[in-house]
Amino acid sequence: MSLQFNVPTPLEYFASLVQEGGQQESVPLLEAAACIAQDAYPLLDVQQVLDEVDQLQARLVRMVEPAAEPMRKLAALNQFFFHDLGFSGNLNNYYDPDNSYMNVVLRSRRGIPISLAVLWLELAQSVDLRAHGISFPGHFLVKVQLPEGQVVVDPTTGRSLSREDLGERLDTFISDSRPSQDGSLRELGEYLRSASSRQILVRMLRNLKEIHRAEGDWQRLIDVQSRLIALLPEAWNERRDRGFAHVERGHMMDAISDLEIYLEHEGASVDAEAIQELLLRLRESQS
Repeated sequence: MSLQFNVPTPLEYFASLVQEGGQQESVPLLEAAACIAQDAYPLLDVQQVLDEVDQLQARLVRMVEPAAEPMRKLAALNQFFFHDLGFSGNLNNYYDPDNSYMNVVLRSRRGIPISLAVLWLELAQSVDLRAHGISFPGHFLVKVQLPEGQVVVDPTTGRSLSREDLGERLDTFISDSRPSQDGSLRELGEYLRSASSRQILVRMLRNLKEIHRAEGDWQRLIDVQSRLIALLPEAWNERRDRGFAHVERGHMMDAISDLEIYLEHEGASVDAEAIQELLLRLRESQS
């Protein structure tokens, strides 16, 4: 009698990672982030990505004295990541989906702030730095808690950002923010909170969502939406948006299912009437 094993699909594997991790930091960030690339690279070996990062961590650990001051560890990390390895932002092709795929970022040494931050945070952890991501508007950041205070770093350059730098960046997105007389920014602290692994993954996927929607790549958009639904099972707007993508792809029954679930939970929303009309047309097209 032969044993049969059911191999999980990439989506099922991703869902198991984020569901078993619950709501907090137990979600394995790097592994879950690496899985996202399987939509574009179906043969990707996620374990190989993890092994490559393990090797980078081992190299960094050999460079840093365990008893070194945190500031020296931070300097060594930035030297290693940005200068020795040559990681930086992909300014020439910022909206390329590959910038969000960890396997490609590891190979090309180019990415967007959030994908570079995922790698930087993994390396920081290996040298016992208290580092976290920051879901800052417009540009993902990282921070390290040092005895001297908190340092906020741009993950595309390694540059430490002052309060004034952060205030100027925030002012681009928050029109009513104005520095007070002591140079602080009223809203700044709110935007420097640590991002959980789940929040980082959601932001990565929503970046891809906007790229695929702009390009009209409906199948990739459906794949991304399915991962967002696994991460945020009660974010009914993500279910609605997958329904819209199914319509564009011609998957009418799948679209009907998603839109019905959306209305079941968001029947009082401002778009409920329009969704009901769309559902009526979709049902008629299937009759």
